[in-house]
Amino acid sequence: MRHWAEDLEDDADEPLVRPYTITGGRTTAGRDDLTLITLITVRTTPGTDTAAGRPVLQPEHRTVLRLCARRPVAVAEIAAELDLPVSVTKILIGDLIDAGRVRARPPLAFAHNGTHPDMTILEAVRDGLRGL
Repeated sequence: MRHWAEDLEDDADEPLVRPYTITGGRTTAGRDDLTLITLITVRTTPGTDTAAGRPVLQPEHRTVLRLCARRPVAVAEIAAELDLPVSVTKILIGDLIDAGRVRARPPLAFAHNGTHPDMTILEAVRDGLRGL
């Protein structure tokens, strides 16, 4: 199955899935705590896909779960892997959070009581980028 970002000339007989369809018509995420660097991890005790009237997961939801199964993954990385806009990815991740399948947390450097990150970390990142 292809989605909207793929070249339309290749395999024109395959169905085209647009973001509007993937998100069930929703255009904004119901959560405002998901940023590009928010880390997503799979919960160890997830709910079932059909419990409490939850719909069966779409292929994109399953891909998010597979990506986050081994290590925390940033929202931006998930969007890149899905080849979907970040706004669509946030909606999909919000579905999984609401279903109890994943959890979101800010990166550890920013999670310490709202304080600013350690300057040595920022300097190391800066120096690494300059070295490229």
